[in-house]
Amino acid sequence: MNEQTFIATAPEGIEPLLVAELAALGATTTKAVRGGIRFQGPLELAYRACLWSRTASRVLLPLVEFPVTEVDALYAGIHALPWEDHLAPAGTLAVEFTGTGSGIDHSHYGALRVKDAIVDRFREQCGQRPNVDRDQPDLRIHVLLRDGQATVSLDLSGDSLHRRGYREATVIAPLKETLAAALLLKSGWPEMAAAGGPLLDPLCGSGTLAIEAAWIAGDHAPGLLRERWGFSGWLGHVPALWKRLLAEAQERSKTRRAWIPLILASDHDPRAVRAALTNAHRAGVVDLIRIERREFSAIKPQPGPSGLLIANPPYGERLGTTEDLSEFYAQFGEVLRTRFVGWRAALFTGNPELGKRMGLRAEKVHSFHNGPLDCRLLRFRVEPEFFVDRAAADQRSRNRALKQAVAGGAEGFVNRLHKNLRHLSRWATREGVSCYRLYDADLPEYAVAIDRYEQWLHVQEYAPPATVDAERARERLEQVMAALPAALELPAENVFLKVRQRQRGPSQYQKQAQQGQFHEVHEGPARFLVNFTDYLDTGLFLDHRLTRQRLGEMANGRRFLNLFGYTGAATVYAALGGAISTTTVDLSATYLDWARRNLALNGISGPQHPLIQADCRQWLVWVRERYGLIFVDPPTFSNSKRLERDFDVQRDHVELLRQALRLLTPDGTLVFSTNHRRFRLDRESLAEVQIEDWSRQTLPPDFARDPKIHQCWLLKAKG
Repeated sequence: MNEQTFIATAPEGIEPLLVAELAALGATTTKAVRGGIRFQGPLELAYRACLWSRTASRVLLPLVEFPVTEVDALYAGIHALPWEDHLAPAGTLAVEFTGTGSGIDHSHYGALRVKDAIVDRFREQCGQRPNVDRDQPDLRIHVLLRDGQATVSLDLSGDSLHRRGYREATVIAPLKETLAAALLLKSGWPEMAAAGGPLLDPLCGSGTLAIEAAWIAGDHAPGLLRERWGFSGWLGHVPALWKRLLAEAQERSKTRRAWIPLILASDHDPRAVRAALTNAHRAGVVDLIRIERREFSAIKPQPGPSGLLIANPPYGERLGTTEDLSEFYAQFGEVLRTRFVGWRAALFTGNPELGKRMGLRAEKVHSFHNGPLDCRLLRFRVEPEFFVDRAAADQRSRNRALKQAVAGGAEGFVNRLHKNLRHLSRWATREGVSCYRLYDADLPEYAVAIDRYEQWLHVQEYAPPATVDAERARERLEQVMAALPAALELPAENVFLKVRQRQRGPSQYQKQAQQGQFHEVHEGPARFLVNFTDYLDTGLFLDHRLTRQRLGEMANGRRFLNLFGYTGAATVYAALGGAISTTTVDLSATYLDWARRNLALNGISGPQHPLIQADCRQWLVWVRERYGLIFVDPPTFSNSKRLERDFDVQRDHVELLRQALRLLTPDGTLVFSTNHRRFRLDRESLAEVQIEDWSRQTLPPDFARDPKIHQCWLLKAKG
């Protein structure tokens, strides 16, 4: 049969597996090209690649390559091709165009010009033109424009080859079938299955790894379920040849079905188990895979030979938190070391650094991409010689990082950090404080603020002025981030970094990220949820610690009002201090929900603790309730679109305080606080009010170096 050139496409990292597949199918000449493998052979070889390749994305038949210096050159080159040899005039077509070039700025326009050239030729040659069908065309045409050259191909596969035809049900973040097969091939599953070894996937999701494993072990062609191909309506298609290949594949699957070893798939989520059962049934292997609901901590090997444990845990991009993932990896390693000695294990992860938490040394590491994510396949031999003392390894890693930071010039920073830690840790232990400021630009060249929240560190870099070399500032920040875990003996993933700048408008309260990671911390009698990634602030102002304590002491038997309530920390203290009711007002639904969660965390609920979403100034105008204790802690400036007018604490504080004072009971107290460093209280305009400056007495020791960080006053009616 005539030799032709074909291209099998595949993502980066899969190409070596694809070369091996094509060679096993009969390809004698293969060459890596950008985005896939070029190979030669008869049409039968291309058919076999479509039917049998477990890792290829598509199989293309290149027709021509020509230079494109302008749009007209693209049209002319396409128009010159004998399309009537490939497609009936009454047929349908679809064009996929990739790349840009002279006069072609986007793929849609390129595809349109290609389509125009084809249908114009049909009109001229046949007096009839084909129609466009983007979903199930008779002929799918692929055009790649790169470096001034257009490569025109027929897509013999049609739809992407990862669509095997068995996935009816899915879960969050499913693996593509081609990637799942690649992971199994790279993990040595074919050889292990041939020897009768079992496979276990304890995080099976929708069952893709288990189903692909069954098909590999059972010599089941991955394309057998597909009913339509890119060559189905192609005039060059040879139906008799394709029919013979299908019959051969069906016979092989029937013969080898009994050879499939034990495959177990489990998941803690019953929805995932249902999805896996549905997909396994459609794949024809539901009777060959044991699928069950099981917690990961409960997995154990079945009696018999050792096998392969393979898993695709959450990456933290869409599932889980860094803290949760770190704990999971540690648990994963513990389960392997205590129950699966003698087995092989493979872990596909977008967090390869967390693999170090497992206490196992990876035998091999392979790079793959899962969509846009750069991932690794970690392969392990679960044998004692590969076990690692994780605590000792972590300590060695921290020591190396500390030495590198000191060698890079950070000795002064490390010394200051240790000095602060010795001083503050004694105070924190004595006072029962677990969240405090450890460092605040003590050394000008290391301009960061470091807050300790129990076992986590929140680092904020002050944006350097234009006079400071940006590269030098970056190096110093890297030294800080390397030294901190080592100096405080914390995992690196427990250190969070943000860039801190002077804030104008509502940016203090706007999202910086979208991770949704919350951690529970303790302060005095209270528990709070903090967030180290999503906002400029964590949700708990540490410099207000003493202010909150005083509010708690003053709240007993009083009705408490928290204006600009933020995440409700002051409300929690007031409620725990014995307030008969609390009212929290804030314009942000996000922060009110956060406040609700903080209240619930402390067992505070009920109609006597309302949370009100409103502009505090507007709300103050119409409310008629009276309160024995009011806390007013407004932002420095706000110009939210939901505000009737912008707010400036220096300009507007007198009006705000007068409105709030109107709600006090005769013996009531108002506590006013601001973090505006240049703020000046207008005492003359508040001459009718008794004012006591609480700024010094509410400044915690960990903020003593920076007394301007907040100001605080107690206000009462005179007389």
